[in-house]
Amino acid sequence: MSYRQIIRQKPYEKILKLLRRDVITFIPQIFTLVILAGVEVGIYFLIKNLFPGLLLKNSSLAILYLVAFIYTLSIWLFFFTHFVDYFLDLWIVTNDRVIDIHQNGLFSRTIAELDLFRIQDVTSETKGIFGTICNFGNVYVQTAGEQQRFTFYNVPNPHQIREMLIRLADEDRKFHNADSIKKE
Repeated sequence: MSYRQIIRQKPYEKILKLLRRDVITFIPQIFTLVILAGVEVGIYFLIKNLFPGLLLKNSSLAILYLVAFIYTLSIWLFFFTHFVDYFLDLWIVTNDRVIDIHQNGLFSRTIAELDLFRIQDVTSETKGIFGTICNFGNVYVQTAGEQQRFTFYNVPNPHQIREMLIRLADEDRKFHNADSIKKE
C-alpha cells in the first residue's frame, strides 16, 4: 500500500519530505534477533553434546523439532512486528501540512494532520553519543490545536528538519494572512 493511498493530496500540495526513523535506531532489534537465534543454536549443541540419545529417538526428536519451530517462528514474529512498526511509522511534510502516520502494532494505525500555519514552535533535540555522532534525534512541533504536540522520533538531521518546518510555516502563514486580507 502506497502512502498516496493513505492520504488525500490536495491539488496544489507537493510532498517535500518523507521522514522515517533513522536506520541506526533499528540496529538493536537486529542485534536481538541475532542473539535469540544464537541461543537456539547454542541449545542445539548443548543437547547434542550432553544428551545425544534425545536426538536418536523419533518421539523426542519430533518434540524438539516442534519446540525449535515454535521458538523460531516467535523470533521472526518479534522481528517482523518491530520491522513493521519501524517501516510504517512515517511523517510526510508537504507545502501545506505535516502528516503523522503512526503504526501501533501490526493491525492498528493512527494518522494525524497539522496545517503548517498553525505551528507555533519547533524544537529539535539530539541525545546521547550515538545520536550526536550519527546525527539523529527528535523534532517537536508545538501547536495550539487539539493535538498540541507532534513528535518526529529519531529522525535523521533533526536540526535541518526544524529549520525547514519553521521556514515552511512562515511561508504558509504569509499565504493564509494574504487570503484573510482578500476576504475582508
